[in-house]
Amino acid sequence: MPFINIEVPRTFEGTLRLDKYIASLPDGMNRSKLKTGVTEILLNGKKVKISAKVKAGDKIDIQWEDNIPTDIVPENIPLDIIYEDENVTVVNKRQGMVTHPACGNWTGTLVNALLYHWGRDALPQQKEGSAAELLAQRRPGIVHRLDKDTSGIIITAKNRDAEEWLHAQFCDHKRLTKEYIAICTGRPPARGGKIETQIIRDPKDRKCFKAVTGTDEGKYACTIYECIAMYGNYSLMRLRIKTGRTHQIRVHMKFIGCPILGDPIYGAKTAGTIFSGASLMLHAYLLKIKLPEKKEYSVFKSKVPVRFKKVLKTLHSKFKKEVK
Repeated sequence: MPFINIEVPRTFEGTLRLDKYIASLPDGMNRSKLKTGVTEILLNGKKVKISAKVKAGDKIDIQWEDNIPTDIVPENIPLDIIYEDENVTVVNKRQGMVTHPACGNWTGTLVNALLYHWGRDALPQQKEGSAAELLAQRRPGIVHRLDKDTSGIIITAKNRDAEEWLHAQFCDHKRLTKEYIAICTGRPPARGGKIETQIIRDPKDRKCFKAVTGTDEGKYACTIYECIAMYGNYSLMRLRIKTGRTHQIRVHMKFIGCPILGDPIYGAKTAGTIFSGASLMLHAYLLKIKLPEKKEYSVFKSKVPVRFKKVLKTLHSKFKKEVK
């Protein structure tokens, strides 16, 4: 992806919106491209919106992607559908599938597959509007997401009313239950517990996140964990999230010394181990949520993935099962 670094001259007077300042430069980027193609803007090392004000001496880092498609097209991609009615589609997302189109992943996503499944037309991508409006165009029906390499249950909305109904519950995790299973390296400090931290961007790597305590910086995150069993230096965990932060479970497991097996960002290297080449062992196993027009809660479960069964078979063969 293209990347530019700009320092506002010390002679610059007053303040100006970042997008207007960039557009004013001889080799600058017009405001339309800033809205549609930019993946990240950092002002003095902190992530900001294009409306941020800049002043003399400020350092601006911008990363963007060219060749954004004019349409999000339906694609005939098989889906493992757990439940469907006139309002929602509940999918058991396979590992490796991106939830919605974004920079670097414009095709092959869950949204592309759902558009085909629902019999929808291609979605023209508008070039003008707020950043929020432009992003919403790329993810119709998506009210929550799973990382590309996290498999499991994801619920999607088939109409605007259902989208608002579900979104309200995901904004308040007390109104729903999301459980995951994970195989981790290391042993947790206790059989079970609550992890409460702030999550910030890692100052050493802006693509990653970090759990910190004793500060109000970042966003509050809460994860409940239970160790189901241990096998040598590996742990089978059940996890329930009370907040929905990016990479939350992966960051929290690393925080307690149990990074998820196969995690390429936060995990330990597996080369030369019994699980050399393992992929991310994180699976969204259960969702309890109230559906539109339903009085009672609905509970959806997905089957344990084959990759989990293979790893567990190896663990059973090499280590004695322990319950803390």
